[in-house]
Amino acid sequence: MHFVFIALLSITAILWLSGPSSAVNRRLGALAFSGAAGALAALLDMHWLPKATTAGANENVQFILYQVQAFSSLFSYYGIAYFFLLFALSYRNFRMDRTLSWTLPLLLLLPILITIVSTPFYTKQYPISYDVVVWWAAPYIIIGTIIVLSKRIPPTMLARTHWIVCFAVLPTVLFVMFMNYILPSIGMMRMWVYNTWGVGLGAAVFVGGLFTYGFMGMRVLIDRKRYDSTLRAVTSGTAMLNHAIKNDAGKLRLFAEKMKRYATNTNQLELLEDINSVLSASRHMEEMVQRVHRRTEDIQLQLERGDLASVVEGTLHTLRPIIGNIQLTTRLVAHWQCKIDHAQVSEALTNIVINAVEAMEGKGKLEVAMTDMKRELVIEIKDDGPGMDRVERMSVFEPFFTTKLGGSNFGLGLPYAYHVMRKHKGSLHFRSKKGEGTTFYMAFPKKGIQAEWISSELRSGGEKVE
Repeated sequence: MHFVFIALLSITAILWLSGPSSAVNRRLGALAFSGAAGALAALLDMHWLPKATTAGANENVQFILYQVQAFSSLFSYYGIAYFFLLFALSYRNFRMDRTLSWTLPLLLLLPILITIVSTPFYTKQYPISYDVVVWWAAPYIIIGTIIVLSKRIPPTMLARTHWIVCFAVLPTVLFVMFMNYILPSIGMMRMWVYNTWGVGLGAAVFVGGLFTYGFMGMRVLIDRKRYDSTLRAVTSGTAMLNHAIKNDAGKLRLFAEKMKRYATNTNQLELLEDINSVLSASRHMEEMVQRVHRRTEDIQLQLERGDLASVVEGTLHTLRPIIGNIQLTTRLVAHWQCKIDHAQVSEALTNIVINAVEAMEGKGKLEVAMTDMKRELVIEIKDDGPGMDRVERMSVFEPFFTTKLGGSNFGLGLPYAYHVMRKHKGSLHFRSKKGEGTTFYMAFPKKGIQAEWISSELRSGGEKVE
């Protein structure tokens, strides 16, 4: 029970501290806190109260500990079902007017209040009247489970986080429903001792979700911090390199021009040809370093309000010659006015699309879709190219990593796109598997880009195939 208490209390703190303004996080945190209260009651019952009695604690201390145990136990039994149903309603994002959003939680409290008033008070043997409580607690949990599972998530990166939420919360709550309510109501008492297994599974999925795809909008972004620090190092290094090469290339060009005039005046054609090669090389050096520097320098956003779908559509229009014979399908939700840097977002999208086109080698299908999520606007770029293996997936955002040999590709397109999304307080994720193509997700937080929904009309009637 020590593990259960610490795990649930930690999860409560994470949920409440990471999203205090989110009703979903607050209610799921209250659910975890209810579970932690039950674990506290069990610890008091099995360990702390007996130890206090053995140690000779006076009656006042024992009375206080007993009252804490009683309150914790009742809060847990009544709170788990109640807060789970409230969480489910928030998570499903039902449209409610302001009056209903306030009155519904109060209405759901009525069975609890009636039970408290009409049944015997807490005892260690019978903390609650199980045969009464089970008739509203079990329906609360079953209805809440159906509501959570009924939430429809488009097949984007958020679908994975939805199923992580389901696997972390639902099995645990259903297990507790049987151990805390159903089995005790038919005479099988103290089954709550087995809750450690259910809570352990839920905590493991919760922690795993934090470190991989995210959980309730949170994620422990170890990779993101690593990419940020790497990009800062590259930015600093290329800035110094750019300055040094620019100065030396300038000197080289100055003296080369002087020698060129001499070679022209003395009609030394072979020397003149060599000098032109030196001048061309110096210009190429400067150009290459400048290109690297532009991709890695700290971006200063020039924000302006505009239709995000129009920015995407305009970018794809300019890329039409590059896309060539690839079948392009677009699904863009119009009339979302957002405050973004149009040029930077367009350039970031360009880099991702060009990568997809090059991966497909001029043939295949490319799909660009825009999805309106609850808190985000997501641009999805999906190709049916060769996909990436595990090694490539681990390095895809590393500056200068590229699978393309030769040419002028420096492996800076995706790090740049990642940097643009971070500047917009958004994120860039991808999903890829060898032989199954690659999908990138540009997720813009509505709050961060001040998105305003002007109309629900779907651009171009929904889907457009070129």
